[in-house]
Amino acid sequence: MTFNKCSVRGKVYGYVNDEAGNEIQDTEKLKPIEFQEKDEDFEWYDQKLLDAIKKNDKDVNNFFTLLSVCHTVMPEHKDGKIIYQAQSPDENALVSASRTFGFVFVGRTQSSITIRVQDKEEAYELLDILDFDNDRKRMSVIVKKDGKIFLYCKGADSKVKERLDSSEKDIMTETDEHLNKFATDGFRTLCLAYRELSENDYKTWSQKMNQAKTSMEKREEKVKDAYEEIEDHLKLVGATAIEDKLQDGVPQCIERLARAGIKIWVLTGDKIETAYNIGLSCRLLTNDMETFFIEEESEDSVEKKLKEVRNKMIAKIEQLFDVHIDNRDKRLDWKDWGIDVMKFDQHRRNTNTTNNTTNAQRTNGHATTTTDTHSNEREPFEGFGLLITGQALGFALKDKIKMKFLELGTMCKAVVCCRVTPLQKAQVVELVMQNEKKITLAIGDGANDVSMIQKAHIGVGISGQEGRQAVLASDYSFGQFRFLERLLLVHGRWSYLRISKFLRYFFYKNFAFTLCHFWFGFFSGFSAQTIYDPFFVATYNVFFSSLPVLALGVFDQDVSADHSMSKPHLYTPGQNNEFFNKKIFAESVIHGILTSCIIFFVPYLSVSNTTRPGGMTQADLQSFGFIVATIMAIIVNLENALETWYWTGLYHFVLWGTIVVHFLFHFALYSTIIWKIFKTNYAYVGVAQAVLSTGNFWFTLFLTCAILLLPVFCREFFRMRFMPNKTDRARLNQKFRTEEKAAFVAHIQHKLRQSKRSIRSGYAFSQQPGWGPLITSGRMQSKSIIPTRQPSHTTNTTMPIFPKNRKNRVLNELSPKNLIKPDHNPQSGPQLVRLTHVPSS
Repeated sequence: MTFNKCSVRGKVYGYVNDEAGNEIQDTEKLKPIEFQEKDEDFEWYDQKLLDAIKKNDKDVNNFFTLLSVCHTVMPEHKDGKIIYQAQSPDENALVSASRTFGFVFVGRTQSSITIRVQDKEEAYELLDILDFDNDRKRMSVIVKKDGKIFLYCKGADSKVKERLDSSEKDIMTETDEHLNKFATDGFRTLCLAYRELSENDYKTWSQKMNQAKTSMEKREEKVKDAYEEIEDHLKLVGATAIEDKLQDGVPQCIERLARAGIKIWVLTGDKIETAYNIGLSCRLLTNDMETFFIEEESEDSVEKKLKEVRNKMIAKIEQLFDVHIDNRDKRLDWKDWGIDVMKFDQHRRNTNTTNNTTNAQRTNGHATTTTDTHSNEREPFEGFGLLITGQALGFALKDKIKMKFLELGTMCKAVVCCRVTPLQKAQVVELVMQNEKKITLAIGDGANDVSMIQKAHIGVGISGQEGRQAVLASDYSFGQFRFLERLLLVHGRWSYLRISKFLRYFFYKNFAFTLCHFWFGFFSGFSAQTIYDPFFVATYNVFFSSLPVLALGVFDQDVSADHSMSKPHLYTPGQNNEFFNKKIFAESVIHGILTSCIIFFVPYLSVSNTTRPGGMTQADLQSFGFIVATIMAIIVNLENALETWYWTGLYHFVLWGTIVVHFLFHFALYSTIIWKIFKTNYAYVGVAQAVLSTGNFWFTLFLTCAILLLPVFCREFFRMRFMPNKTDRARLNQKFRTEEKAAFVAHIQHKLRQSKRSIRSGYAFSQQPGWGPLITSGRMQSKSIIPTRQPSHTTNTTMPIFPKNRKNRVLNELSPKNLIKPDHNPQSGPQLVRLTHVPSS
């Protein structure tokens, strides 16, 4: 944050005018004023303020004295420089600005504040600090100098104006104009005021203050009442404008989050004009939005304004979307008309491209929609925006009208609440959570955001200049706002996909495993006899099906991170629960039931009437159970493979390793070595070797895999071919991009190799001796340069082959850089040209 503009007793400073008196908007072409000591980002162009300081202007001196005294900044002296440690970046910017203009805050003790003005130190006795809080939205200090007692106050303009003396009305009117201009330019504003106290007034108030601080009942209320009493009849000093620059990537981040269907509500402490302009600069609000402002100061007027805004919304909807709302008392909802609140352009483009000669009419609950396709030209409209002040919000959050406010908020594409307190921030979040049943995320960087962060489902803290309170109270934290885009559009979306597939697969594999017991019950008389080896029952979910699904749930991804961020619409399937819902759950259960049927009955029919090569039957319980268990372990893991989109070396390892471990485990478990070690009767000894040595088992395995996996493969193939969803199209798009990129890289590499060969072959002249000796000996009187060719006769001609006027062109054509043409095929190798001496006549 940097100090940018100011207003001192009705005079504005910081704007630069040309000779005609017009304001110069582009200050980049101007040279900033050089200061002896200033912050790195601070730039000032207006000479008038420095001239006022040089003239010892009383109002300007009082202005900067207040800035250098009224704060809680702690100075740190390091290497001859003063480094300020402030509770908020606003205070740091103001104290640093006062230092730049010659009012240097030097140090403080428990009872004093020292400043240096024009190399002269001034000491103030610190009597009291009336600290800032989010309800008062201001702070004050009471200091004493040269026998005079002053109260210096700074805070939000709405709060300071209430405390001004009636004689300050005219000055406040002029300052209000300056404040509105500051806010319109996107600056954060503060008002400054002071009051001179008599000794008796201060002593009387100090006694009340001490009583309030030592009170055992309602201490905080009594302290606030004491603050209110002394902070009265103030005289206006001026106002400040601080530039709070947006972090890199904030506009792009907000724009992409909006395209992803995420509704954004901004809860800020800035003025409504400042918030509006910041909303425009970060692309939360646009000029094509229908924006409503609610700034009323009573409950009845707020309720009336909400009703007025609602009627305007209805009229706009009926005008633009050809909708007639029959029941106006029913709650408004875009879904009733099939409109996505975040995608007006897409909807209106679709309606505009309908047949020009047809009219379509449909009824949606309480609304009738008529599409008049003769009017294709429509005014620009990007939805509704709502801005409400903190005072109006306090009334809007009351039980009587809070649902009306929420209705309008949900109809808007963006909502901005200005001059709000931390309690109001938490109340807004709670209102949305309790009534909309939506997942909420709150992000902030200061202590006043803590209550909001803790109230939301997901709290995100930004570590920065305003401390780490928000970070400590959050679920996630990072350094800049723009990282929220990656948190949601990449990691959040991947997590949803992974958890959805993890749950679907988990239900599937356990239903398939468990229901085989149920089918076996029909043959065992439901005697509780298990079909599997007890060791397999105990290890199925631990060793034979856990690692692949764990890898799926941790590493799987449909598209890359870059592709995911460039396609924000891929986030909407998660909002619509497209990957896990009641239908998906039912499909997983049915799939598991069918899998258990196939895995049980195909081996049953396959081995029921078969014998081993030795003549023994293969239809014993141990062999049948081992066959079913082996097919089960292979099928569920191959089903997992069909669910996987992102194949890595680790996934290959756990997938095929799990299947291999299954065979190794049972070979070892069913071997005679185990029987000899434990000396117990174990019915499965030798079963694995006996079963795996038969062709019937392998035929059954491949048949079962074909019956279960081929339909799944074909279903996915035809679905992706004829009914692809957003994710399928994105994956296909990414594949094409990857192939195009690989082809482009290969083409460039080929051209580079070709260029290198061309450069080398460009100097591959004939290996015959050159003309140097002939030139230096004087024997070469006349010459012509020709390509070597077989003469048509045996005698050398003394006549030049090329006419004289073509000699220069031929020399150019045979120069080294032209020996190989651009269309030369490098596969044929370098073309050598021999330079042959032709005797002169």
